[in-house]
Formats: sequence, C-alpha cells, structure tokens
Amino acid sequence: MEMLAYTFLGMLIALSLTWVWSRKLGFLGQSPEDYADLGPHFDLRQHLRGPIQCEGMIYGPTGKVTSRFVADMDVSWDGNVGTMTERFHYDSGATQDRQWVLTLGNDGSIKAEAPDVVGIGHGMQKGPGVQLNYRIKLPESSGGHELDTVDWMYLVDNGTIMNRSQFRKYGFKVAELVATMRPKAAA
Repeated sequence: MEMLAYTFLGMLIALSLTWVWSRKLGFLGQSPEDYADLGPHFDLRQHLRGPIQCEGMIYGPTGKVTSRFVADMDVSWDGNVGTMTERFHYDSGATQDRQWVLTLGNDGSIKAEAPDVVGIGHGMQKGPGVQLNYRIKLPESSGGHELDTVDWMYLVDNGTIMNRSQFRKYGFKVAELVATMRPKAAA
C-alpha cells in the first residue's frame, strides 16, 4: 500500500511540474511584455497590409505534420480597423476562406473577429511580437470542435512575419501551426 502511495505522489508531482512548465515557462508562459523593449516594432497597420503570401504546416498532437498549406491574404485598413481576407489551399486539395476584422486600440490592444471565432478574440502588440487569444470553431468536416487558440506572430528584420499557434481542447494541445507571412511582391 505504501508503494502505491509513493507511485501516486510521484505521478502527481510529475503532472504538477509539467503543468507549471507549460503554463509558466513554455509557449503559454510568454507575454507581450516580454517583447516590449525589443525591435523591430511590429505595427499591424504597416506590416499586415496589401497582398500577403503565407506558407505553413499544421502539426497534430504527436508532433507529426498533419497538413501543409499555402494561403493568399489581403489586408486593408481604415484607420485602426483592418479587414484581412484569407484563402487557404491545403495539400489535401481542400480550400478554406476566412475574413478577420481587427480593431486596434491606442494602447496596442487588438480585438479580433471572424465568422468561425466564438465571441471576440483579444490580443496585444508589443515590440516585434503580437499575441492573439481566441476560441475557434472547426468546420463540421473536421469534427466541429471548439479549440482555445494562442496565436503569436513575430516580426523579423527583413519584414517577414513568423506565426506560431497552439490549439487546445480541455487544456491539452491538440494541434500547432507554424507559418511565414510576407508581402506577395517579395514572395
């Protein structure tokens, strides 16, 4: 009986350390403030404008690539309100369209809305980083699940945007996306 108690205690400690690592030290532990004093400065109105070429991959829960895609995006701004249309072309032959409405606050805050986003997404731009948090509803063909999403975009010196997103269900990572975005003229 004592051995069972030690085994249970060991498992509880391991799970606790894993949770602390993922929530405080890993991908979910980063904050926009971590990037506030770094450069170059990411201004969505400047760096997400016009036609944009995007290439990326989606990884499943085991870390294996489950899908690859190329996306054509177009972004226009009217003051602090931007409209971003996206058309994804997946390696399976499927296509997907999405239109975002992004509203920027004077403090760098971001409000993000799209038809497949449940409620309103919220984010912040600081230094070279942009973070968005939202809940996305997958198409019925993909199970119709609602996933909690943490989306990070990082501006690099040549103007390319690196995007990394994690998708979670009940707190467990079920997918990850890695992509690049750049003005189409430079693609």
